[in-house]
Amino acid sequence: MVSDEFSGMISTIRDQTSWNKTGFQFKMQRNGYCSKIPFAFLIVFSVLLMLLIVHQRSKTFEVNGGDAKINVLAGGGAAQTETPEVADSGNVSSQQVLDELFAPGHDKGSCLSRYESVVYRKPSSHKPSPCLLSKLRKYESLHKLCGPYTESYNKTLEQLKSGRNVSTTDCNYVVYTPLSGLGNRMLTIASAFLYALLTNRVLLVEFGSEIAGLFCEPFQQTTWLLPMDFPLRNQFDNFSQELSKLFPDEETVFHHLGRYLFQPSNEAWGLITRFYRAYLSKADERIGIQVRVFDTKVTPFQTVVDQILSCTIKEKLLPDVLETRSSATSLSKNQSLKAVLVTSLYSKYYEHLKGVYWTKPTVSGEVIGVYQPSHEEHELYGNNMHSMKAWTEIYLLSMSNALITSSCSTFGYVAQSLGGLKPWILYRPLNGTAPDPPCVRAMSMEPCFHFPPSHGCKAEVNVGHVKHCEDVEWGLKLVKDH
Repeated sequence: MVSDEFSGMISTIRDQTSWNKTGFQFKMQRNGYCSKIPFAFLIVFSVLLMLLIVHQRSKTFEVNGGDAKINVLAGGGAAQTETPEVADSGNVSSQQVLDELFAPGHDKGSCLSRYESVVYRKPSSHKPSPCLLSKLRKYESLHKLCGPYTESYNKTLEQLKSGRNVSTTDCNYVVYTPLSGLGNRMLTIASAFLYALLTNRVLLVEFGSEIAGLFCEPFQQTTWLLPMDFPLRNQFDNFSQELSKLFPDEETVFHHLGRYLFQPSNEAWGLITRFYRAYLSKADERIGIQVRVFDTKVTPFQTVVDQILSCTIKEKLLPDVLETRSSATSLSKNQSLKAVLVTSLYSKYYEHLKGVYWTKPTVSGEVIGVYQPSHEEHELYGNNMHSMKAWTEIYLLSMSNALITSSCSTFGYVAQSLGGLKPWILYRPLNGTAPDPPCVRAMSMEPCFHFPPSHGCKAEVNVGHVKHCEDVEWGLKLVKDH
């Protein structure tokens, strides 16, 4: 059941004008007929990556986001403050800190990756909008005012613990509690942060021990970590529609928010840079291949490697090899070096690809090096080092010049979005046979939302900024509206 308050919120959204520039609307199947729903409604739910399951419980609501849970705690109207002037202690230009996504003044020593990543990865060609930058600066001021252990936070905490009405407090909070794997967590944290931006709330995150120490603190002179004594209450509230101003380039939502929120901690940055310097830095081109096999019993090993080679050769990402083991290759031929980064739970895909390009010369004369940082063999939930290795590999993949990813994998989604890459997606094999064609180029670098609100009239969703995903036919993703 849904309370009258929540139903009224939905009605308000439906009555608003469409979000996209051309006024498109999509239709949702409900009670046997297709009713028009403003396009903004789909955009918001696609961007937030939420499957909303609303339970009526007094006047509180629980919002489940696929593999994560977001609890929204409402206080009064959030205080609006001006962005403070901050001295640039690192003397680093805005271009060197991710195209002005970050305000100057961060402590360089506490987060080396924020200042050094430009050395390892080319600057993004997608510039954040002035509206987004202004919103981030205002949010940083709000977080500094309302973050853990501030006067406003302590006042809110006292009222929440006492059970008194919190409508007169200065600060509102979005509390994120995690479930599932690292890729899912990063996508849903970014979704929760976007919700916080749109509603002038402060995001507090509960990481758990398995991902502690993976990321830098994104906000200066405060923390986004949820204190142990914070009382969790659930309440769902309405949100405004500012997305077109924040993201005029529709396919850059997670690209900008992910790069803003998720900078590798110094420990993670050490793992990333040491591997990069040892194996990838001297290459003329870096090719990332992310292999995710959900069930090895029904997906034969040979099918997967044949599909990878078919895709990379067909799309001219890697050269074919000569059917000879002769080592005689003319020095006058192309002698460029390509480094192939393979990430997988298993080592056998890396071993096979390495063997292909080590034992036989390429038809182009290019030299192909194949590398894999780790192979855990099993996904280990609750293990911090496992998560650290996963984050390292996601970031290394994002440094690629070209990327091949597996269908339905949030691990790959995060890598492509952070790197600003449109990957080639490997189709999922059916009945143990490699699909033809083996892969497809992604429409955008945004992740696929696997579980959108249910709807009929499927064809009419493919308009404007939202399309069905290449790898999940019922899923939705944001694309650039040409």
